[in-house]
Amino acid sequence: MQKAPPPLPPWLADPTPTVLVGTGVWLVATVTLLGAHLVADRPLDDWFWGSVSGLALGVLGYSLFRWQRSAVRRGSRSPQQGLT
Repeated sequence: MQKAPPPLPPWLADPTPTVLVGTGVWLVATVTLLGAHLVADRPLDDWFWGSVSGLALGVLGYSLFRWQRSAVRRGSRSPQQGLT
């Protein structure tokens, strides 16, 4: 019979830093491309709209993650299990 693997350490199991860093990278890309548009007349092309989409998805994903985590802490019966 195989032994179950040990659980991940809390610092490695917490997705918050990764999500925040990824969203921050999209924010920097968006601001940089917008600045290039305003200063150097660079067109707002697919790179800009892709970075805006990445930023929006990062904010949406983090918001849903926080919402689920707060529901677990409140004791709601409907959220995803295993979040703390």
